[in-house]
Amino acid sequence: MFCIMVVEDNYNTGKLMEAVLVQNGYEVILAKDGIDALEKMDNHHVDLIVLDLMLPRMDGYEFTRILRESNNNIPILMVTAKETPADKKKGFIVGTDDYMVKPVDEEEMILRIAALLRRSQIANEHKLTIGETVLDYDSFTVTRGDNVQELPNKEFLLLFKLLSYQNKIFTRRSLMDEIWDMNSETDERTVDVHINRLRDRFKDNTDFEIVTVRGLGYKAVVRHEQNKIS
Repeated sequence: MFCIMVVEDNYNTGKLMEAVLVQNGYEVILAKDGIDALEKMDNHHVDLIVLDLMLPRMDGYEFTRILRESNNNIPILMVTAKETPADKKKGFIVGTDDYMVKPVDEEEMILRIAALLRRSQIANEHKLTIGETVLDYDSFTVTRGDNVQELPNKEFLLLFKLLSYQNKIFTRRSLMDEIWDMNSETDERTVDVHINRLRDRFKDNTDFEIVTVRGLGYKAVVRHEQNKIS
């Protein structure tokens, strides 16, 4: 079970967030400001922080800055009534990972938390598990049961990228810029070639499929009901 710390000085808001998170299967620790949060983090493992910006004693900016300067990369979802571009920019500069403006939509908050936790685990473990399929970033291998395939560099990076952001559409150009280098003179049709190779390799894999979105690009769709990061 993931543990979420909610740093919120308003008691009722904090308890409401706690109830929503517990209902969605998370363990919750409440803190009333940045100093209280730092003290509790010394004694509890925390996987993600939902952080109010305006706090007594130590605000959200200062709290985030302290964590990042100590090389703590825990995901932070900043929640605040401030919504100007300057406020958001400052939040991202000090090191927040995502930003929501009050009043917070509960369903959207849960979706954002799930996405942040997922990406954090991928970054930490370098492994992505989709159903019974495991992608190992360190060895460029894809394993399902007893079947282990070592993929060429570009094919693995392409598959890992798509599966890391399930259902997100990537254009051919964006994939080219990230995986083949922005200055590459390789034609965008190279992406199509690699996608076709991946489809051929994993045509019998029932955990996922790569879907063409006409006129836009590609996305990965997970077929398996159970998918997790290990």
